[in-house]
Amino acid sequence: MGDSSQNMNIQTDWTPQVGMEFNTLEDAWKNWKNYGKQMGFGVRKKFINKSKRDGKVTTRGFVCFKEGVRRVDKRDHLNCRHRYETRSNCHVRMFVSLVRETGKYKVYDFVAEHNHILHLSETTYMMKSLRKIPEVQAFSINLACASRIIPPKATHALMSREAGKKSNLGCIELDQNNLRTKRQKKLMYGEAGWLLKYFQEQLTKDPSFQYAIQLDSEEQITNIFWVDSRMIIDYVYFGDVVTFDTTYGTNKELRPLVVFTGFNHHRGVVIFGAALLYDETAESYKWLFESFLAAHGGKKPQSIFTNQDATMEKVLIEVMPDSWHGLCTWHIMQNGIKHLGNLMKDGSCFLRDFKTCMFDYEDDTKFENAWVKMIQTYNIENLCWLDGIYKLKTKWAKCHVKNAFTLGMGSTQLNESLNGDLKPYLKSDFDVVRFFQHFDRVVEQKRHKELKAEFNARQKLPTLSLKNSPMLKQAAQTYTPVIFKIFQDEYDYASAAVIKYRNEGQPMHEYIVVLLNEDGEYKVLCDRNNKIISCSCKKFETFGILCCHALKVFDLLDIKMIPDMYILKRWTREARSGYMSDSEMRNVEEDINLNITQRYRRLCTKLMRLAAEAADTKETYAFVVRAIEEMEKKVKDIATKSLSATLDDQAHMSLAEPDIEFCE
Repeated sequence: MGDSSQNMNIQTDWTPQVGMEFNTLEDAWKNWKNYGKQMGFGVRKKFINKSKRDGKVTTRGFVCFKEGVRRVDKRDHLNCRHRYETRSNCHVRMFVSLVRETGKYKVYDFVAEHNHILHLSETTYMMKSLRKIPEVQAFSINLACASRIIPPKATHALMSREAGKKSNLGCIELDQNNLRTKRQKKLMYGEAGWLLKYFQEQLTKDPSFQYAIQLDSEEQITNIFWVDSRMIIDYVYFGDVVTFDTTYGTNKELRPLVVFTGFNHHRGVVIFGAALLYDETAESYKWLFESFLAAHGGKKPQSIFTNQDATMEKVLIEVMPDSWHGLCTWHIMQNGIKHLGNLMKDGSCFLRDFKTCMFDYEDDTKFENAWVKMIQTYNIENLCWLDGIYKLKTKWAKCHVKNAFTLGMGSTQLNESLNGDLKPYLKSDFDVVRFFQHFDRVVEQKRHKELKAEFNARQKLPTLSLKNSPMLKQAAQTYTPVIFKIFQDEYDYASAAVIKYRNEGQPMHEYIVVLLNEDGEYKVLCDRNNKIISCSCKKFETFGILCCHALKVFDLLDIKMIPDMYILKRWTREARSGYMSDSEMRNVEEDINLNITQRYRRLCTKLMRLAAEAADTKETYAFVVRAIEEMEKKVKDIATKSLSATLDDQAHMSLAEPDIEFCE
């Protein structure tokens, strides 16, 4: 059989076979780790047996990270927050034994079938068994900390840039506990010229990248919008509810960045597009919204949240007439403090009562009564602002918002972390080159968080409050962990629900459900035969999961599984499955340079390992330097010949239309 000490290459199949031999136990362990990486599962060492005669290891076991089960904790019933389950009693293993005649270790037992889902190839570097900080990187970290110039969190991004990608480092942020980005090269052209150059480069790398530029009467660039292929993909899957954040447009010292964002299936922030909007007129807003829709194939969101702007509202009615328009509650509260701050002094409860009107009342009548009472209680003289916001109540009051599909959003401030990361680079005296480069890095960080959430969803098993519940088991396997937690809370609330009234005389049964020790009655209608259900709280219609009132009725009717029609795909683990195309009907790929990226990543890993070994002595260092110089010459020769061949092919083709398009 093959020896694991042979040189690694990208075609190597690390699958063990019974009878395979290894020179050493370390070789067997390396093979097992590489097999885990190849398949997408973490690995551990299990048992070890040694000879009493000479102390040699006679047998050794290597298993899947999810082997075994967690021991029962006697304190379990006292804990409010349980640790995630990571073990699933997986039986995948490789056991080796010593062959006395040769001194090698032979595989005598191998099981390959897992009982859990495997990790994506993009996230295997997060597995604990594959993470290790090399000595050279550890030395760099120590130097950075000793300098006291670079903060402890400053090295990870720097090393990521040097390695090409985070996955090339061999460790994650948790291992290094630092974060930093490298400074980029200074502005080489004027801002307008550099922007066009930047967009041309993006188009070359990403055929689905799109941008639009609006010119003023003097043909100067006034507004810029852009979207890459990943934003197009994200919008296809998660563009049902969008927030349009114009926070920076109110600060004259910052670049007027506006961002279209939403929630992914892990309730993390995803970006659908961005713009620098220097001119906030009706014409500019119309141009921006039309550019956004054009980039996304004309697909309009079901709901969109913005701040309170009359001009923007008129444009939205014209461009997206079928989309529900909601107002950011955070901005409303800030405006309320600004206009009615005098009512919030000396222990006044006005702000509390105003929040109650905004967030607590699900019934229109109760909201109206509370609003009138609030005005009378505080004897408000300046009713101008309050009257204006009251006329817009359908866009922010809970009793009206529950009629729209919002995913639980109520504010454009869901991307506070995005704003915090970008703000230092939005200063008007900061060159636009560094802004765009940093924006790309921040967006990549947000996408990395989704990968991390995806890794954790596959790595950790959710804890069921009722382990034998078929519905909870179904939900745990279907929903992402964060959505499952929300669903399980509703399931638990259902146990505290009581059916106060029932009418089962018609095919559509009617029930009145109440929660113990809470105000409010909820009307549930259910067709048992077709498993159709609706509730007056409209949890499913607004958020996309069933409410505790509906679950109570399902339990009464012995419906033990969630009907397919009430499982919203955008909240499931399979939310990203499907095919899509851009506005030009081209197939959209997330990583259009996937092969280049893979080759680069593998070269980085090999060369970094070589550099670490060569730096130990002067002789090895000198040898590697000479070898690199020779390789550089050969690589340049090969690249030159390849480029010449490409240019010859292009010479026979007609010129394409210009890359740059100006939209007025």
